[in-house]
Amino acid sequence: MSHVISPLPALTLGELADILSGQDVDAVVEPADARDVRLRGMSIDSRTVEPGNLFVCKGAAFRPAFLSSAVELGAVAFMCEGASSPACPSLPAALSQAAPDTPALVVSNVRRAMALVAPAIYDHPERELTICGITGTKGKSTVAYMLRSIMAAAGVDASILGSIETDDGIQRFESHNTTPEAPDLWRHLHNTVDAGRRHMIMEVSSQGLKYDRVLGLPLSIACFLNIGRDHISSVEHPTFEDYFASKLRIFEQCDTAVVNLGCDHIEQVLASAQSARRLITLRASHDQAAAAPDAAAPLPTPDFLAENISSTAAGLSFDVVEQGGRHHVTLGMAGLFNVDNALAAIACARLMSISYPDICAGLAHVRVPGRMELVPSADGRVLAIVDYAHNELSFETLFRSVTKEYPGRRIIAVFGAPGGKAQERRRVLPETAGNYADLIIYTEEDPAHERVEDICAELASNTPEGVAHLEIYDREQAVRRAIDEGLAAPEGAVVLLLAKGDETRQHRGDDYPEVKSDLAIAREVLGASSPQA
Repeated sequence: MSHVISPLPALTLGELADILSGQDVDAVVEPADARDVRLRGMSIDSRTVEPGNLFVCKGAAFRPAFLSSAVELGAVAFMCEGASSPACPSLPAALSQAAPDTPALVVSNVRRAMALVAPAIYDHPERELTICGITGTKGKSTVAYMLRSIMAAAGVDASILGSIETDDGIQRFESHNTTPEAPDLWRHLHNTVDAGRRHMIMEVSSQGLKYDRVLGLPLSIACFLNIGRDHISSVEHPTFEDYFASKLRIFEQCDTAVVNLGCDHIEQVLASAQSARRLITLRASHDQAAAAPDAAAPLPTPDFLAENISSTAAGLSFDVVEQGGRHHVTLGMAGLFNVDNALAAIACARLMSISYPDICAGLAHVRVPGRMELVPSADGRVLAIVDYAHNELSFETLFRSVTKEYPGRRIIAVFGAPGGKAQERRRVLPETAGNYADLIIYTEEDPAHERVEDICAELASNTPEGVAHLEIYDREQAVRRAIDEGLAAPEGAVVLLLAKGDETRQHRGDDYPEVKSDLAIAREVLGASSPQA
């Protein structure tokens, strides 16, 4: 279906400067007589600039040549930080040389500035949208897709932004960032409205919250799933406390907070959630014994409770207790931990007045690309599980569930670690997997500007003593070797292909070359066909 893109408002640089001044961000138009320069739209990527755009100059790796390219494509002005910026005080002068005839909006904080002007530039699409933001160390993508499946069953066409996919009704592509930078985020919201949609489901990352990508975005619902250690590095969050505090900021901009009572540090989460107008809580009964071990006071009675949880051939089944009513739900996904995710999606759906028949229909047929994708061998002795699990909490939850659901089988795991971030994973992932796996194969996983060999060597050095492990740098070869090892195991095997899901890109250097996904390789080797569309 084609859509007519509505024209963006023509704003002047002076109007943008006034918006920022009203938000306590210093902003000056240079030269001063350029206040009446009109612009439409904005971009943070010189390759995507369109005529009339405001171009944002941001980032430690930014080069003046990017501005020159943006101007060649039609940018009429640029935004940058002033000479007092601690990051790069020489940047304004270099930009003036790169584009001497292009006016500038010079600001004291470019991250805050671009987030604050983007709503006006994109004609305030948030005023016509119900926006559901989901955060947590694990499960964000799963809950987002579950909720979208429920809404589709109810006849509601929703956009989605997250780590797997971006689909705003106009654009659809494999995502590179969980939460996009503010100019891209607000463009996707504008596209959603243009596409005739009125709902946005989005994953909200700790980076998106810490670095103001979602600053000023009103969330109808903010769903907080869980918290564990992740993204601890010199370029992300220096400490767990910083990571946790960033996550909690989601409650500062929401109307209704949805909180999983089985979350660690639950008292702190509930205290932060008090800033929302309304609080909704949930809990799965399999978490009751271990729920909130750090809570000093009794927890509130959950508004949504999952009981009578059991595994089925199709996935899972359970009862949802809400306001005294009981509703039976069948979930078309494996993994006991997915009951928590489904319950979160159900709570969000009920807040949108979706009925239980539609909820049941949506969850019965849900598919989350690359999440708990099961690929069995013809004789059923070997099961490949493709999942995006990539941090300590998701590893612990997944391995524990697999050990319980497939007792006696050999467990083989394939994973790596990304380059340039989340340094803690290189220690905690081998340690966590080593508590359960019989064989670990370390391989490529978005190495960016690091050598795959160095990353794998670091992972291998942290493998617990006595745990068999291999380093196979080519990911396709690693997956094939793991499945071969599983087929050779007399007791049968579960082969866990982790972190990349059904992604078809690898981040190498500055590029994202196309590769075979783990899911495609598993189906090819084990002879399974793709599901019917």
